[in-house]
Amino acid sequence: MASLTDARATIASCPTRDAEQVAVQARILRFIDQHEDALVRTCLSGHLTASALLIDDARERVLLHHHKKLERWLQFGGHCDGDGDLRACAARETLEESGIEPAWMSPAPIDLDVHAIPARRDEPEHDHHDVRYLTVAPAGAVARISEESRALRWFTPIAARELAIDDSVRRLLDLAFA
Repeated sequence: MASLTDARATIASCPTRDAEQVAVQARILRFIDQHEDALVRTCLSGHLTASALLIDDARERVLLHHHKKLERWLQFGGHCDGDGDLRACAARETLEESGIEPAWMSPAPIDLDVHAIPARRDEPEHDHHDVRYLTVAPAGAVARISEESRALRWFTPIAARELAIDDSVRRLLDLAFA
């Protein structure tokens, strides 16, 4: 299993396209430097997560899921659970949450994001320091809903933008369908 040092190297080498991404990258790197347990969810102030936007092989649609806990349409992703191989974590989460194993995945992250997760039961509000990839489904892929989702649906980029999605998902759509 890859280490926090590996995760840090991935984030440090992530291409940044604007001042906002440079600032987010610096914020995540500072967080890692201050938290040796940044890869595990027991780091209560926050932790690293990895996610991926899954598009169809024709590059015309995106598969999103309506997350049960957060009640929002999102890309696929989740906790690293101690694994510093962020790309592998994003691929694993995509397969677990969509039932689709990507045919292609960006070699490097395409986006970095830090977002707050609301408090729930015995878990305080905390930040997800998310490292995001682009994936492409194989031709004829059939999605399978997971227990983490209320719904799973393919959308055109235009239809996806009409959903109640947050700015970070819009940013991913812009990057995927530019």
